[in-house]
Amino acid sequence: MAQTSGTPFIGRDDELARLTGVLDRARAGTPRAVVLSGDAGVGKTRVLTEAAAHATRTGMTVLTGHCVDLGDVGLPYLPFTEILGVLGADERFADALAAHPAVERLLGSGSGTDTGSRLRLFEGVAGLLADAADITPLLLVLEDLHWADQSSRDLLRFLLSRGVLQNPTPGSPTHHLALFASYRSDDLHRRHPLRPLLAELARLPSVDRLELRPMADAEVARLVRALRTDALSDTTVRRIVDRAEGNAFYAEELLAALPGDLDPAAPAMPSGLADLLLIRIEQLSDTAQQVLRTAAVAGRRVEHDLLRDAVQLPEEELESALREAVGRQLLVPGDDATYSFRHALAREAVYADLLPGERVRLHGAFAKLLAGRGHTAESAAERAHHSRESHDLADALTASLEAADHAHRVGAPAEELHHVEAALELWPAVDPGARPRKGDPVTLTLRASAAAAHAGETHRAVSLTRAALARAGSDADSELAARVRYTLAGNLMRVDSLKAAFTYSSEALAMIPAEPPSHTWVWAAATHVMAARYMGHDEDAERVARQALRTAEELRLADAQADLIISLVGLEDHNRRAAEGRERLRQARDLARRAGNVSVEMRALFNLAIGAYESGALDECLTWLAEGLERANRSGLVSSPYALELRYLQSLILYTLGRWDECARAAAADAERLPPAGGFAVGPALYVALARGEEGAAERARALLDGPFDWMATLVAGIVLTDAAALRGDPEGAVASVRATLASLSDGSSNGRPDIGVRLAALALSAVADAAVELRLTGDGAGARRWADLATELVEVARSTAAKGEDGSRQGPEGLAWLARAEAEWLRAHSGPEVAAWEQAVAAFDYGDPYELARCERRLAEALLVADRREEAAERARAARDTAVRLGAVPLREELDTLIRRGRLADSPSAADRVPALTARESDVLRLLARGRTNRQIGEELFITGKTASVHVSNILAKLGASGRTEAVAIAYREGLVEPPRDSRA
Repeated sequence: MAQTSGTPFIGRDDELARLTGVLDRARAGTPRAVVLSGDAGVGKTRVLTEAAAHATRTGMTVLTGHCVDLGDVGLPYLPFTEILGVLGADERFADALAAHPAVERLLGSGSGTDTGSRLRLFEGVAGLLADAADITPLLLVLEDLHWADQSSRDLLRFLLSRGVLQNPTPGSPTHHLALFASYRSDDLHRRHPLRPLLAELARLPSVDRLELRPMADAEVARLVRALRTDALSDTTVRRIVDRAEGNAFYAEELLAALPGDLDPAAPAMPSGLADLLLIRIEQLSDTAQQVLRTAAVAGRRVEHDLLRDAVQLPEEELESALREAVGRQLLVPGDDATYSFRHALAREAVYADLLPGERVRLHGAFAKLLAGRGHTAESAAERAHHSRESHDLADALTASLEAADHAHRVGAPAEELHHVEAALELWPAVDPGARPRKGDPVTLTLRASAAAAHAGETHRAVSLTRAALARAGSDADSELAARVRYTLAGNLMRVDSLKAAFTYSSEALAMIPAEPPSHTWVWAAATHVMAARYMGHDEDAERVARQALRTAEELRLADAQADLIISLVGLEDHNRRAAEGRERLRQARDLARRAGNVSVEMRALFNLAIGAYESGALDECLTWLAEGLERANRSGLVSSPYALELRYLQSLILYTLGRWDECARAAAADAERLPPAGGFAVGPALYVALARGEEGAAERARALLDGPFDWMATLVAGIVLTDAAALRGDPEGAVASVRATLASLSDGSSNGRPDIGVRLAALALSAVADAAVELRLTGDGAGARRWADLATELVEVARSTAAKGEDGSRQGPEGLAWLARAEAEWLRAHSGPEVAAWEQAVAAFDYGDPYELARCERRLAEALLVADRREEAAERARAARDTAVRLGAVPLREELDTLIRRGRLADSPSAADRVPALTARESDVLRLLARGRTNRQIGEELFITGKTASVHVSNILAKLGASGRTEAVAIAYREGLVEPPRDSRA
């Protein structure tokens, strides 16, 4: 039903692997059955279709029988009749059919009624299938068992428990047969006749159960994008994914309902899908349908007491109706006396089927019931919704603001933003006398912008603050006008629009006098200090900061004091890299915490963490990161700018320390909950993927550049794309990536180049030096000089950035290590590898980055070889290779294997040291490889697929450090891993 054969197969690789594994065992003589379950539309048919295609490709004959919903009529043995009909039309099975005459009755007039006749029929079908499976391996597919007739269920029970699909006993004949059966789990009410059979089958050792759960959101998004040739907005994809809830068929139908190229945010439910959902609901009693309609107005989930008061039925009738709806799997009871619709689209279909007046009446009833509970904060959001839908806009406005207050208290900025924006929409429609006494559109818009910033929607925060500026107009008082402008400046800095931020912060500071001292002037000054620093106006920034700090102390504004101290630390010699600077940052953290300003506290913790990182104190850095992220989680600010920066830095530390599996796991856990603008936070996992040679790492990095400009996303993408170009031997691409990244990150707003320029230059220099070395070896001196000149340009970038980076100071241990690598690569481009230069690079990376240390050790080994210091070269190469193996850095390991082989550095170690251990299966594959077998022939001899054989061959080549099959066999002979042919022995 869902994901038909014309659509891409997405998101079911694990389930398909289980089914193909059963098929492989069946072909080898181990019969087995799999019962596949899942809701309607979740993708059962598509998975079975893919499995059947695999069976056909591997030489099996596929026979499919379908159960059909015929109500109370029912045709006995319908799916088996279909299967046997196909067998009867195939000449290969003519003799087998003739040998089992009892089956002819099934193909003809019926099955008979007496027990003996029925048993002979069952045995005849089992015997026929056994004989047919001896002629060719068979796959039987039974679809939609929930509609199966009783006779078909009985025959299936016999085949699985006593017939041909039993596990063979020692000495008994084996059958090359598999059976896959599917049913809809959402159709199985408590008294469904299939339930007893499923309970029996679950106890049989030859039967596996496979539940097809809803697809992950990321997989549904991939499916939606793959089905649409034109581009879809992220908003539309997200809406379809949210509504489909993992059901592929629902996703396809919602996508098909999009009106052409309009790409709306909320596609209407297609009428066909709505009718399909309503059919199940119309099978309920009138009372149960009334309860469902009322529950649909309440929302996806409703409390029992609230539903009882709204539906106004006697308790016994209500319970009977609920039991019916639960039994039909339309409602799901919760542990907290609630009921939820099993699927949101079912609720939508019921809700859409209500009459307009009925809908308004029920919404009004729910609003009154919730109001009668005493305006509790927890129910304010529900009340706002029901009041709005029942056209009581005044109460909807009041309840929206109450809901926003509650969301703010519990640390839910995204929800707060939603409710404040709803209040802004309602404001002009409500009579002035009925509006809340406190608040106005400008302050509400500023509140919405703050919530957007905390939710990680930085561009939305800028848009809202600009709207506040427009709403304020020229009539706003100077204090409000200044507040709007410094808020806008702060939001613009978060999206790296630094010049505009400086303009607005300057305007804000000019709008309000420093005397008499005021809260607004202090925060305007604090914002201006940050903007001035970004623009390189350090003297102006320091002057304003010291004046504002004195005023903040006078007014006892502890959080403003903290914010200004953080800025001043960045302007002083004892900055965040120095112990003295980090002590002052700790004081700022404590001030902000006492004042309850979590945003400023997060800024202090970020600066503490990054200062420790830049000074090489990685353990201290991890301590600050843990505190900062814990604080963000407790306050609900997990998507705020500094929380995202902390998350990125934590991933970067894990990557740097070589804890790559932890880094990848953390990224996978974070990917689902981060806002779209926070994709950079899992960037270090892309560094891991690239270093491990995983396909798609560069494409995923390039995707970070989609959408509005983001400084950190550009930085992450620049690192990955530059290194990717260098790894594939593309010096032009690497240099182009460096230039594009630095141009994007440097808009003339800071003192020097972005600090990342040192790393980017060193990465590109690797490919540039390779090109220069290669041309020198081929005698192209002019070409080599061109690349050497480009190497000089790149090393100057590294030198100048290391001397004076973003904040005007010299870089710390990491930056200096990258500079040492850049210098060594520059020398290699000009004159070849220099031992002293690479020894310096190795020593520099010894601060705690095993991967870059290993990459430098590889170059040092090359230099030592050139200097004819072979033993030292071998030691360095083996140390680097050990690191590459431990990290899973496949490309680096392959480079080292090539170096060791070509440099003959593996002469002294034993074969066990030279060659990683092969698994038993790999040894079998290697033995056949030495005999000249193809992947397909290897697969046939070892009873595995050709694709699996290909994977084993690739692993063997990697372990032996061979570039091809012939070289792998030669190495295997030399190392004694396989015996050479007898006629080739000396």
